[in-house]
Amino acid sequence: MGVENRTQLNNIVKTAKKVDSFLLSRLKGEPSNLYKAASYLIEHGGKRLRPYLVIKSCELLGGSTRQALPAAAAIEMIHNFTLVHDDIMDNDEVRHGVPTVHVKFGMPVGILAGDILFSRAFETISNLDIHIPKEVRISLISALSRACSEVCEGQVLDISMAKLKSIPTELQYIKMIEKKTSSLFVASCAMGAISADTTKSDVRRLSSYGKNLGIAFQIIDDLIGIIGDPKITKKPVGNDIREGKKSLPILLAIKLAKGNERKIILNAFGNASISRNKVEKAMEVISSLGIEKTVRERASCHLNAARKSIYKYDNSAKEDLLSLLDFVVERSL
Repeated sequence: MGVENRTQLNNIVKTAKKVDSFLLSRLKGEPSNLYKAASYLIEHGGKRLRPYLVIKSCELLGGSTRQALPAAAAIEMIHNFTLVHDDIMDNDEVRHGVPTVHVKFGMPVGILAGDILFSRAFETISNLDIHIPKEVRISLISALSRACSEVCEGQVLDISMAKLKSIPTELQYIKMIEKKTSSLFVASCAMGAISADTTKSDVRRLSSYGKNLGIAFQIIDDLIGIIGDPKITKKPVGNDIREGKKSLPILLAIKLAKGNERKIILNAFGNASISRNKVEKAMEVISSLGIEKTVRERASCHLNAARKSIYKYDNSAKEDLLSLLDFVVERSL
């Protein structure tokens, strides 16, 4: 990892520490095992990228970390709510290198842990004890509600796409990740702007930044699912190919491959019982097609659009948000 990327990661970690104490203080109650389950993934990893976006978006517009903390905590709760329920739907057993919530605490408590995260997120931004103007609270609730609806819509699009025998288009893939992943990035930036009690045009600009960053983030995340080091990603080699995940790298590879190369990829795609050697062969074919360069270029287009969204601002928070764009496209995890 380069010096700039290390600096950016350190900035995110510092911000995460400010968010965590506030966040975890909102996840206490009885019965204790329910709240332990709700805070479990938060305590075992995660970059806190979305809370970072909330805080930096607020600072960009003259607000403070203190103003942004309720929204930052709420967005991270919703993010973890989606992770808990995703793991249940996908029957995943490991996340962040530890057992998933439903495996650790049992299915009923796992489901309820997700539900309590969802509930506490809205309680946090609507709490009258936290001195947020009424109009700001209403706008925060509206932005977060909209994002939650879009995440659900995106999840169903993903499920429908997985069932299709045909290979989806790149446009269909982008539409799906725009809802499933990018919507929480949009909400993070919008809620940061709203927390600063600023104008609707500022909220729109920051929302555009979040939308394009979120799309680029997922594109790179899917790339890492193909080329990532299993020791770092904690995922088996070729897991996305074996599971038949219709991600952009795989879609592009299938489109570009010809003849025997295409057969090798399609033979491994969605084949849970395929041998390790054949999966590795399929990955070699994908690598030989220059997929990584193409995918990073696609992500860069969205990141350039994100840059344009905040060009008019000028303070240290802007530099942090611009550095984040480079960090996302260059990351390996």
